[in-house]
Amino acid sequence: MHNKIKELLQFGTVGAKVAIKGWIRTKRINKQVVFLTINDGSCQQHLQVVMTPSELPKELLNQLVTGASVAVSGCLVASKGTKQSVELHGDHLTLLGSAPDYPLQPKPHSLEFLRTWMHLRFRTNTFGAVFRIRHAISYAIHHFFHERGFCYLHTPIITAADAEGAGELFRVTSLDAAHPPKNPDGSIDFRADFFNTATNLTVSGQLAAEAAAMGLGAVYTFGPTFRAENSNTSRHLAEFWMVEPEVAFNNLDDTIALAEGLLKSLSADLLKTCPEELDFLNQRLQGHKNEADKTPSMDLLERLQFVLEQPFARITYTEAIAILMEAASNKNGTFAYPVTGWGIDLQSEHERYLVEQHFKRPIVVTDYPKDIKAFYMRQNDDGKTVAAMDILFPGVGEIIGGSQREERIDYLKQAMQRAHIEDLNWYLDTRRFGTIPHSGFGLGLDRFVLFVTGMENIRDVIPFPRTPGHVAC
Repeated sequence: MHNKIKELLQFGTVGAKVAIKGWIRTKRINKQVVFLTINDGSCQQHLQVVMTPSELPKELLNQLVTGASVAVSGCLVASKGTKQSVELHGDHLTLLGSAPDYPLQPKPHSLEFLRTWMHLRFRTNTFGAVFRIRHAISYAIHHFFHERGFCYLHTPIITAADAEGAGELFRVTSLDAAHPPKNPDGSIDFRADFFNTATNLTVSGQLAAEAAAMGLGAVYTFGPTFRAENSNTSRHLAEFWMVEPEVAFNNLDDTIALAEGLLKSLSADLLKTCPEELDFLNQRLQGHKNEADKTPSMDLLERLQFVLEQPFARITYTEAIAILMEAASNKNGTFAYPVTGWGIDLQSEHERYLVEQHFKRPIVVTDYPKDIKAFYMRQNDDGKTVAAMDILFPGVGEIIGGSQREERIDYLKQAMQRAHIEDLNWYLDTRRFGTIPHSGFGLGLDRFVLFVTGMENIRDVIPFPRTPGHVAC
């Protein structure tokens, strides 16, 4: 048995005999003392190990380099340093794994460089903090829904449905790619495929979750989704994780309240559970501020307080367009995408302007034009808009998107025809047999982690990012 460094730093007793295992982060040596800093992944902090050179054979001493793994036993003593209360005076050390030519030396590395070593970047301070925060958020999400009586649902990853109707799908097939069977018109005959039909990786678990909510009342999915969008921006991934609750008998107002409650609960939880990680990443963020960027920026604690302190503002899409049309950034041409009038799709820069400069708090935008939203959203009485909502955050723009779902089968059929959606008879059955008002939303986990950690690129908040041209590991 060995002790976790986190437990020793929090509860370790001076004089106790302990044993640790971990990776060397740094080594300092003089004639009298060898100083090693060891991290085992259990927390953000390292434990300092002190030994005398005479206790270590020269060959072993030369192998104690950054990246090497070791087991050390000894006695805890009070630390003379200010960064930790105890340190380990070792009396026995075993080399578990050597690390000659280890590429991540104890010096600053760019995030671009670390992406070339993504299988090793977990060992750095920055990515240790990011992924412990990601874990804490994931756990808190499950806790939030469990406390409120939701049923956790595992929805299909392979599906024949395109929930968004955008067509940006990864095809799944067992057919011979070089010689697929063909129909008389030259198209691929998917009847010979494994599922006897064309299938793809899911872009959303929503449609299946709707069916489950019709019997279970309140459900949520939490899993990977996939989109074959050829985008190399700092906000897009080909594989990303979504949290998607669906609730029977809820309307749009109910869903907005649920979404705001989730975001506030997660923010409060992180302030309690991840103070060291947030502090470390906040110092990193302050050190990387770009003086040329005139946009007001908040530190990480301010971001979380920003979410917690006051109710989210609420406006309609029509009101948002009016504000943006009159914005100085629109009139003087600062926006990369000029706001020309009602009906346009809001870009990230528009969303951030509304949050960061106009309202100065998170906002909920509702009632979007039906022509720019998905087919399943409930049409409003005006015939032009749908009962949709997006929640906008500083730094990232849209963090949640949701809607009241169209429960009227005639309206749903018309919307599916406009979007050229076919082969969803099972989905229509949920409206044929005991249809009800219901509502839900999707939270992009990766975007929320991006917001919380202050990282600049979404590729740095998911363990192994999948983007156009990159599928390492």
